[in-house]
Amino acid sequence: MGEALGDILAAAAGGRFPPTDGRTTLVAQPGRRDAGVLAFTAHSVIFLDEDEDWLRAALAATGADPLGASMHPGFLAALLARTGRTMSCVDLLTCAPALPGEPPLELREIEDPAHPRVARALKYRDDVRVWAADGGVLILGRGVAGRWETAIELDESARGRGIGRQLALAARHLVPDDVLWAQQSPGNARSVRTFQAAGFRPVASEALLIAP
Repeated sequence: MGEALGDILAAAAGGRFPPTDGRTTLVAQPGRRDAGVLAFTAHSVIFLDEDEDWLRAALAATGADPLGASMHPGFLAALLARTGRTMSCVDLLTCAPALPGEPPLELREIEDPAHPRVARALKYRDDVRVWAADGGVLILGRGVAGRWETAIELDESARGRGIGRQLALAARHLVPDDVLWAQQSPGNARSVRTFQAAGFRPVASEALLIAP
């Protein structure tokens, strides 16, 4: 467990991915909150403070091809039972470089920490900021390994007007770092298309284990 998750993510954001050797790398959790599994092309990374022998045995017990064992439902279920954590789904992890200048639409920052969208974001991210636009909301905060992440929410009445793409683009103007990350459920094709239209590119699949 010599490598740091933050270094792996930074390298991947720059197009330098783990070797496509079918292996699984184990690294330490970057903090108590953040634990999970990343599956890059033909290489997986597990960031979890857990016994290595147990993890290797649980991977082998799936009987799956090593290329897919880390995202096998049996392995993920074993992780949840072992750690007492929960998860929502396996996400598509994407990223995009920051952009200079002002966002392409008018935004109003929501500073009330009791606001439902702010309170929910604080469960998963630090340094959370939330902006409202006509028809949607943009969320920015520091997530796994301190990376800057964004999420957007659209009002149903605003769909089909390009506001989602504008919000995702706006986040690239607002992020105080060189790279911005975002997760989309692969089945939510509308969200995947929105972020790709805003310049986000796939990096890996990610299963986050949520602390109780």
